[in-house]
Amino acid sequence: MAKQIFVNLPVKDLSKTIKFFSTLGFTFNPKFTDKKAACMIIGENIYSMLIVEKFFKTFTPKKISDAKKTTEVLLALAVESRKKVDEIINKAVKAGGKEPRKPQDHGWMYGRSFEDLDGHIWEVFYMNERKMPKR
Repeated sequence: MAKQIFVNLPVKDLSKTIKFFSTLGFTFNPKFTDKKAACMIIGENIYSMLIVEKFFKTFTPKKISDAKKTTEVLLALAVESRKKVDEIINKAVKAGGKEPRKPQDHGWMYGRSFEDLDGHIWEVFYMNERKMPKR
């Protein structure tokens, strides 16, 4: 089994992207950050490599999806409370992101999502498994 995950995402403007995610409280590993890519720390052993599109193209022969028009992946982040969900989404919108849909409240699980500056969708949710309905 894997010991770490690195989610690679293409970005148009790395400095704006770093500023956006820094506003949300994310930090970056300077060891793996330069002018072409930034290693955003999401959690213990969870990272996103935010890679400038020109450099990203060197990793794949496929065309890069325009995340503002199509969706290739939804990134879901579990957080410790409903309050934290709202805090992150509100910061994202204030920093220039968009909220693409209404909040989802299932009682035991609450979630909202934001689109980052490049259109990638990040779902932020809180889940209380003890209150999850029995099947």
